[in-house]
Amino acid sequence: MSDDDRGERRLLGAVVLAVLISQVLLYPGVPALVVALGAPAGIDAGMWFLVAEFGAFVSFAVVWGAASDALGKRVPLIVAGALGGAASYVALAALPGLGLGFRAALAVRVVGGALTIGAFSLAITSLMDLRGGNGRNMGAAGTAIGLGAAVGAVVGGALADLDPFYPLYAGAAVLAGAGLLAARVDDRAVGRAKVTGEDGDDAGFRDVLARARTTRGLLVPLAFGFVDRLTAGFFALVGVYYFQDPGTFGLSAAGAGATLALFFVPFALLQSPFGSLSDRVGRFLPVVVGSIAYGVVTVGVGVAPIYPVAAGLMTLVGVCGALMAPATMALVTDLVEPEARGAAMGLFNVFGSLGFLAGFLVGGGATEAFGYTPAFLAVGGLELAIALALLPAVRAIAPGDGLLGLRGGAERSTSK
Repeated sequence: MSDDDRGERRLLGAVVLAVLISQVLLYPGVPALVVALGAPAGIDAGMWFLVAEFGAFVSFAVVWGAASDALGKRVPLIVAGALGGAASYVALAALPGLGLGFRAALAVRVVGGALTIGAFSLAITSLMDLRGGNGRNMGAAGTAIGLGAAVGAVVGGALADLDPFYPLYAGAAVLAGAGLLAARVDDRAVGRAKVTGEDGDDAGFRDVLARARTTRGLLVPLAFGFVDRLTAGFFALVGVYYFQDPGTFGLSAAGAGATLALFFVPFALLQSPFGSLSDRVGRFLPVVVGSIAYGVVTVGVGVAPIYPVAAGLMTLVGVCGALMAPATMALVTDLVEPEARGAAMGLFNVFGSLGFLAGFLVGGGATEAFGYTPAFLAVGGLELAIALALLPAVRAIAPGDGLLGLRGGAERSTSK
């Protein structure tokens, strides 16, 4: 692996890190922020505040990815998405002073989400373009995601305790920094992989999207991405209210943010070694066994009798997530031709964003109707069900990968 690839990996990882920090900065303070933006108190308003952004993620992730494949460029689109997202945060903070209510805030969240997903998805796609092993590259992405979420949760909680709008200003500054970092990235990798049509000419948006959609077996990692992000969305909304609720643990916003960081820190630190591990032993073990363990521990958090037990289980959730996440993203890279990677990662992020949406809606709805414990049982049980149902499909698309960690998937992942 060349020094150029290492430098590009660090820069792109920093962009992903910054985007995640900006996003998660808001989560611990959502209960107070939505009220400051004109919504009534309660989990329902917080749910719609998060749903608005992720609805835009779903709608625009593939658009950004396929456009970058067709253009043969990613960097200008990453910069535009990051700077546009920063502007949306500033606009959101300005709404109360303009006399605009919560509906206007939701509209701004939709616009901001449509822009920010471009920076996030294309930065990960650019990591896919690099040499050095798909598991290692996706491990770098996962490390950045986890560290960004950990830093955002801790700092966002502390800022929210000072003022509900401080996380917005901080998020805008971090996103603007992500745009400046992205401008230093070289587009050489995507230039080599630019897609062409049957006649040798540059293919258009629809051609790129069609190639990604028709990839055999791609729905398997997309399904895992959906349910994994569903659980993350559940923790981002219900977890924040759960740990702050006086009837459970009664933490402050800073305490809830620190508790989320107990998940995100091991999730971040273990992504790179676990991603490299999946290059060596294949994808089956990390994806399937990691998902099963993830579901079991998620249920454990919801039935923990005291806070120290819940905190310890949150750490285990992070370890299990770190095992499966880079292997799942690497499986996308294993299956898809280089010239359609932008669209494929866009599809992966669409399914992931749909998972976040489901996590918000299912988690918020189940909590309102039945309480916290049944909601944790439902979400953890769904993770278990998906892992068991798709076990044969994972084995089919990674035939050399088994419970003993054979090398079939690793050889395919490094052969492209």
